[in-house]
Amino acid sequence: MPELPEVETVANGVHARVQGDRIVAVWFQRVPQTFKTPPAKQAHGLTGRVLLAVHRTGKHIVCELGEAAAPLTKKQCASVAPSAQWIVHLGMTGRLLVTAIDAPVAPHTHARLQLASGKELRFVDPRRFGRLEWRNLRSAAPFQAAGAEPLTVDASTFAALFRKRKLAIKAALLNQSLLTGVGNIYADESLFHAGIRPRRAAGRLSAAELERLRTCLQTVLRQAIQMGGSSVSDYVDAEGVKGFFQLEHCVYQRTGEPCRLCKAPIQKIVVGGRSTHYCAQCQR
Repeated sequence: MPELPEVETVANGVHARVQGDRIVAVWFQRVPQTFKTPPAKQAHGLTGRVLLAVHRTGKHIVCELGEAAAPLTKKQCASVAPSAQWIVHLGMTGRLLVTAIDAPVAPHTHARLQLASGKELRFVDPRRFGRLEWRNLRSAAPFQAAGAEPLTVDASTFAALFRKRKLAIKAALLNQSLLTGVGNIYADESLFHAGIRPRRAAGRLSAAELERLRTCLQTVLRQAIQMGGSSVSDYVDAEGVKGFFQLEHCVYQRTGEPCRLCKAPIQKIVVGGRSTHYCAQCQR
């Protein structure tokens, strides 16, 4: 499943390519899929709206929509208040792609937003675990993630998230009500760089260890964003290009391979029902 860096990369790529463009027609595949908003309601709400901005919130891509009779410049977009949102969760295999209108349509394409510029914004999802939602901001609150934002959370807030918690620190990092956007890849990698074993109780980590973990988590996430995310399965960016951060993985999916620091074999265990990779020599 795409995690924070992958979702951030897709959102940034879509924003750069469609900001200010106007949606002139919307098509949804008739294959049953559990969307949060019925396709007919989405199509009605999206048609005629302008894409003011596209950004990431947690593991969701949020398209801010405004009302305008024609496409807008970037400067004009900044002066228009959003009246609706289109919220995309990629699920396990979802892709949000910007293509030419006449580009071949990939199998498992479930939504196509035709834009005034001649581009299309397409949602492709082979396994159909993705979610699409249209939200009217005149009658509903803007979308918000449940947990703290990992890239900006400060030291005191981060430490308070784990205080007195008995669950393993790996499981705590994956709890989206605590931190939003962190998944298996970046929990494993951050714990490795912080030198912390994944099964240690979150509430027993010292203040120094928690601050080291926060710093490592933010460093790993930012580096992954710079490298376009990790393509370990189906993930590609808004242009269909794979990321490169998987080349920098120190522990994730490297079971039995030598640690990049001490050469001890990377071990695999299960924590909170999730496969977990770590180095027994480097992590204490």
